[in-house]
Formats: sequence, C-alpha cells, structure tokens
Amino acid sequence: MLKARLGRGGQTVYAEPMARAVVEPAILKLIRQYPRGRSFSTTVTFGGDDFSMCAHIRAQWAAPGQVKIALACWVVNMDTARYLGDNPPAREEMCLPPEGTAQWDEELTRRVIGHLAARMNALAAALPTADEHLTITVPLVLT
Repeated sequence: MLKARLGRGGQTVYAEPMARAVVEPAILKLIRQYPRGRSFSTTVTFGGDDFSMCAHIRAQWAAPGQVKIALACWVVNMDTARYLGDNPPAREEMCLPPEGTAQWDEELTRRVIGHLAARMNALAAALPTADEHLTITVPLVLT
C-alpha cells in the first residue's frame, strides 16, 4: 500500500512542496477569479509515477481582507503493476465522496495546511469541518 511506502517521512518530504507549488497557486487563482460571497473549489494533484497526492480546496471570502480556506488531502496509489497492466486508477479513486471513493488522509492534510498556514500567515490554527477538511483563515494578499 502506498501509505505504508510513503510513511511519515514521505509525507513530511512531499507536504511542503505540495503546499508551495500546487495548493497555494490554486488558492490564489480561485480568489482572483471568483467574486466575493460564494465558495469556490478545485482539486489539484502532485506526484509521480507511483503515487499522486490530491488536494480538494475550497476558498471563500470570510471578512474584508480575509479568505477562509478549506483543505482535504489524500494519496492515490498509481501502483506500477496496475499502470503497466494498462489499468490506471479509476476516476472514482481520484475523487472524494460523493463523487468518488478516495478517503482523506488527516495527517497529510495537517502537514500541508500547516505549511500553507505558515506561508500565507494564517490568522489562527487549522480547524476541522464536518466534511473532513481542515480550515484556516488568511489575510488577503494578491501579489
């Protein structure tokens, strides 16, 4: 299983690049493109031949000059045998419920949102939501 291969060390190694290179740019794109008052979401991936780390991101204007970000991360095993056997992961494995069958990885989500919170100067610690996401509120700085 990929989670066993990645282990805590693997998540530590990949969490910061995922936050910096994939999640943060996706958040900035969401808040630039969409009007205030509505929640918008996207799913992004980061990985290689053996795995993909996925993140579901929601961004919503929280207060003047603040954006609330909800994040859930998970890992999809791209198992080499399945890939070489011309049977890559099904679409359902790449999405969280209700669209798919993936299950969020709370530890990975905490690591990614922790890096994101530090990079974006979060106003408070991450809080859980009812739908297996962690949220932070950050000051709006569009650069």
